[in-house]
Amino acid sequence: MSTSTETARTDKAGTRLTLPIAALAFVIALAVQFIGQAKIDLGIGAIIIFPMVWGLILGLLVSIQKFKPLGLDLQRVAAALVGVAVLLLVARLAFNIGPSLPSLIKAGPALLLQEVGHLLGTIVLALPLAVLLRMGKATVGATFSLDREPSFAMVSEKYGPDSDQYRGVLAMYVFGTLFGAIFITLLTSLVANWKIFDPLALAMGAGVGSGSMMAASAASIIAAYPGDQEAILGMAAVSNLITTILGVYVGIYIALPVADRFYKLLTRNKEPQKVAAGTAAAPQTRTAAEVEQDEVQAEENRRFREEVAKSSAAIKLPLWLSLSVLTVLGIGTASVAAKGLSLSVIAGYGIMLALVLVSLFLAKVTRKISAIVFITTIGAYISSPWFFGAGVLNEAVKTVDFLSIATVMLTLAGLSLGKDIPLLRNIGWKIIPVGLVAITASFILSTVIAEFALGLWH
Repeated sequence: MSTSTETARTDKAGTRLTLPIAALAFVIALAVQFIGQAKIDLGIGAIIIFPMVWGLILGLLVSIQKFKPLGLDLQRVAAALVGVAVLLLVARLAFNIGPSLPSLIKAGPALLLQEVGHLLGTIVLALPLAVLLRMGKATVGATFSLDREPSFAMVSEKYGPDSDQYRGVLAMYVFGTLFGAIFITLLTSLVANWKIFDPLALAMGAGVGSGSMMAASAASIIAAYPGDQEAILGMAAVSNLITTILGVYVGIYIALPVADRFYKLLTRNKEPQKVAAGTAAAPQTRTAAEVEQDEVQAEENRRFREEVAKSSAAIKLPLWLSLSVLTVLGIGTASVAAKGLSLSVIAGYGIMLALVLVSLFLAKVTRKISAIVFITTIGAYISSPWFFGAGVLNEAVKTVDFLSIATVMLTLAGLSLGKDIPLLRNIGWKIIPVGLVAITASFILSTVIAEFALGLWH
């Protein structure tokens, strides 16, 4: 009874706090949309920083400032809105998949083959670095993938929520949430401006399994190849969907076992010594200092879990409220991007909202298929040449700037990130170089494989 009462109280608090966080996000999102993008020439290439990155940075600064602290519940409300904003982002991307289906079908084998890059990129390069930095068993959890939401379940089931491997997953998750979109924007912008890769190969590399990172990466590719915007967005969306769907199965049966064995291989010289010592004198294998150290570590783990639970406790908002707020925010930023409010923008959002609601209903009915799968599939079909009303729907939805939705989503993400800073501080600095290498390796290796595969099947 107390649990349900507490949940109801939390939900009411979330509903009450939605308006102030929405107003704050509205001001930031519109401001950065007006500011626009900035181009930095580095000599070896140019980096373009988009409004959505400014939104993430400003949101984060507001979230962590001490002058007028942003309450934990406000940050949780922002996080809840991000979860729904992802659905609108996917709905918009779905309308780029349909018209690009001929190109996607032609690139089919390349799409599947480049997933090997996402699988091996982190393990081949990031895992050895983590071992070198002596991250311990947390190495396995941190480097078997880029560690988005499904990774928690995989590692928790295999090693348990109290394990070092689980802490590794959490470390990479927090790092990716805080810095992933910003870093991959800079990385992709630099690589895309080298003009040595096919834009479709770059788009495949952008599908790392994270909606925000994919959106940020795709934006940088479009800036380098503006004439291929539709094909780039469609390819990136499909690649991201494949990574997300296959990621669970690949993670459980391939990536996690491979990472575990590779870690043991790299640390094999240390393990035999421990085994030998245990065989020679079993009663004396654990000294008093080692027992005390284990107890201290157990206490740290307990406090860490409590801190995680406190910061990650979710607030559930009514769907009508979330979609209403996000529609107002979205129409505002889309109107700035389009240099004026129009009926087409409003109609575009109406179509996307209808697609999201239908997909959520179907997901609830089937219970086993994600709403994102329905949004992508239905959206791709009704925007494809095979649907009789595709022309009218595409004309309306395409007036909604894709990047304006990403700006709203990442601004809200920034406002929600202050609560995660203590976790990153607790985890330590080692995850930063490991995280940077993991993202770089996943994107670059996937892009190289996609480039090679496209050459074979074109």
